[in-house]
Amino acid sequence: MIEISSKIKLSSLIVLLLVLPLLAACSSDNQETSVPSEESTVLIEDTVITIGNLTDMSGPASNAMGIIDMGLVDLVRYYNDHDLIPGVELRVVSYDSVYEPARYIPGYEWLKERGVDLIFSPVPVAPEVLKSRCDEDEIVLFGASASREGFFPPGYTFCGSILPDHMAYTYLKWIAENDWDYITNGPARIGTAGWTSPMFEDFMDAMKEYCTAHPDQFEWVAGFATNLGFTWGPEIEALKDCDYLYPPMAALATFAKDYRAAGYTAKFIGSDPHAAYMGLIDDANLWDELDGMLFARESRWWNEDGELIDLTKAILYENHSDSAEDIIRTGVGYLAVSQVYLILEIIKDAVEAVGPEGFNSQALYDAAESFSLSVDNCGFSYSDTKRMAHDCLGIYELRAEDQDLFRLDPEWQPIIREP
Repeated sequence: MIEISSKIKLSSLIVLLLVLPLLAACSSDNQETSVPSEESTVLIEDTVITIGNLTDMSGPASNAMGIIDMGLVDLVRYYNDHDLIPGVELRVVSYDSVYEPARYIPGYEWLKERGVDLIFSPVPVAPEVLKSRCDEDEIVLFGASASREGFFPPGYTFCGSILPDHMAYTYLKWIAENDWDYITNGPARIGTAGWTSPMFEDFMDAMKEYCTAHPDQFEWVAGFATNLGFTWGPEIEALKDCDYLYPPMAALATFAKDYRAAGYTAKFIGSDPHAAYMGLIDDANLWDELDGMLFARESRWWNEDGELIDLTKAILYENHSDSAEDIIRTGVGYLAVSQVYLILEIIKDAVEAVGPEGFNSQALYDAAESFSLSVDNCGFSYSDTKRMAHDCLGIYELRAEDQDLFRLDPEWQPIIREP
């Protein structure tokens, strides 16, 4: 539901103050004094478009989600302050799911009751739980984490990320062609271990598929999806002879420390979920253990320049100057601004197509399905069959000497959707 708010300009008073001196100058004994006509008050009406944010504000993921929420609010404020969507005022209403799947549907209904026009959720499983309701109610939801169940078959849910299997195909192809001389050395041995989750298991399955499709490039060693825990002895022994190893995400620090302590030398390869734990890497001083680790990433890193990363850094320092360095140190959380940027640009396209008063869920859906944008030479797009925005990814390397990530390949890698 769209609300209307009015901003009243006090133009009548200003006009009157300007006209009075002129009236006095034009009057004489034999002249008729002009009487100013009453000036009508000018009203400027802004259409309020409300973004519902289904997040975690007090649960186990609240620290990470809080930084994402911060980026959402900051970019919305930036768009409002600079009138980047003329005739529109953007607002954010947030619901605390406490990271409990049982609260996702109540949260969705709570946001609906407050008249949100669309929903954004950084919570990984939320799109899977809510997809059927969004399709039935025709409410557009933008999710931050990719999964097939949450976004296919195509409907009213859209994702600002890359499917894990597509990332795996693209990543392994780059490694085979640029980091491993398989023609000279033969196929590289590769494996993985991590906590059970749809994202991790999809990535692991795609790694196996790629190895099967390209036996000249990779030999699959083993893959382990385990319950939550921090003891990795059996998995480490099974993966000791790997040339490349995709380690656990949240348990990266523990796994890397134990793997290196056992004397094993596989090169670690990770992605944005691993980069979310840069603060823990620093706290544990594991730079040497992870030196040379590769990262497949969806946006530019903090030490780069570019249109979107420059905007991200600018609004971060403008709104959180005292804590900006600490936020950067935590990793990728605030970089979710890049996903929010796509959402706001889609809203802008919808408003340009139908006008502020004509904005509704159908207009947003139509704008999303036809959305296409290039930022810093990386493309983002949706279609009637495509629900993952990214058309490319970047390759980065962790360097212990500098204690940071650095762009390893200056070119964006086009997303590969088949092994």
